[in-house]
Amino acid sequence: MKHKDNDNNKKISFVPKTHPRYKSLLNREKVVEALDKGILAKAGLTAHGRGEAFDYLIGEKTTDIALKSIKASAAMLVLAENPVISINGNTIALAKDEIVQLAEELNGKIEVNLFYRTKEREENIKKAFEEDLTIKEKLNNNKIKLLGLNDANRQIPNLDSLRGKVSEKGIYSADVVLVPLEDGDRTEALVNMGKKVISIDLNPLSRTARKSTITIVDEITRCIPLLTKYVKEYKKMDKKALKNIVDNYDNKENLKEMLNYISNRLKTMDLG
Repeated sequence: MKHKDNDNNKKISFVPKTHPRYKSLLNREKVVEALDKGILAKAGLTAHGRGEAFDYLIGEKTTDIALKSIKASAAMLVLAENPVISINGNTIALAKDEIVQLAEELNGKIEVNLFYRTKEREENIKKAFEEDLTIKEKLNNNKIKLLGLNDANRQIPNLDSLRGKVSEKGIYSADVVLVPLEDGDRTEALVNMGKKVISIDLNPLSRTARKSTITIVDEITRCIPLLTKYVKEYKKMDKKALKNIVDNYDNKENLKEMLNYISNRLKTMDLG
């Protein structure tokens, strides 16, 4: 995926795009900028670093194993009656534009959900969407809907943190929730509500990964465009064929495959 020559790129202009760490350095600058803008909580920096460590283990690429999860997720989202994309500070920092593009292919619902929720942070996130004139126009035309800021009026049962506050029009009434960079406790609570949860988590051992209906073990800026691509493709397919894709997917087996992949990769890695 090509990157725009935006401010993030200018900050690391001393690093050539051919540098093997270019993408990683660009993403690091994005999360730092989001922290400076009050979009990201400080804990988000730790979460990003942890994810980056796991990305090293899978070779910083979308594996065939992850692609299987992406395809199953796309089928599940297309079949959903009320899919909602849940976003936090890290997601906004890394993949705001990509999330908007995916939402447009679905029902447009994007819900902000934060562990460290403050009014100031909510306003900063709203500003981040509205200062992009293209996204602002989509909001005004109702092509996308930004929920969870002024309408987080319902509570997820048995979830006491502020992440339990959700929009009735969004996550609370959703049948499928896409939760990039998620907390395990909320994933479990959503599943217990009877919802299907698709997570994007680079750590195949996390509680989020193990409790989700489908876990995409991949980096968010790589997998969201692929997810959008398959959603577009699957919207043209027969529902029965899509249901077969979902029914033939086994999350536990997929996670086992990923762990075996990492193990075999480490055993055979050339350290020279």
